[in-house]
Amino acid sequence: MPRRRNAREAAIQVLYQDDLNPGGNPAVGDQWIQRRLVDEDAVEFARGLVAGVRKNRRELDEAIAASAENWTLERMAVTDRCVLRLGAYEILLSETPAAVAIDEAIELAKRFGAAQSPQFVNGVLDRLIRQREASG
Repeated sequence: MPRRRNAREAAIQVLYQDDLNPGGNPAVGDQWIQRRLVDEDAVEFARGLVAGVRKNRRELDEAIAASAENWTLERMAVTDRCVLRLGAYEILLSETPAAVAIDEAIELAKRFGAAQSPQFVNGVLDRLIRQREASG
């Protein structure tokens, strides 16, 4: 499995913990990433993803909510919400090409979500990209 995919999987698991335990200690997730990933580049990539989502969570949630027709964040499965936050972060605020971000989010949804999660994640992130392009 590619190192970056491994790093994204670790990041999703930390973001999942953050979602379920909003008052938790962020250092615990950082330590878990360090233990989970062997490659230092992967560790740094995962840490950067988690930090970026944490720092920009409000903005990401607003973008996701605007792109998720007939869905509120609260109604979404926790895993889908976390995958969407990571995907939105990579699309909106990182150097990752949008197509790569969507492909990786779909793979994460397949691994961690329900049967319909990949299609849901794809639809929301695709709409997010189209809305971003339309707004200039």
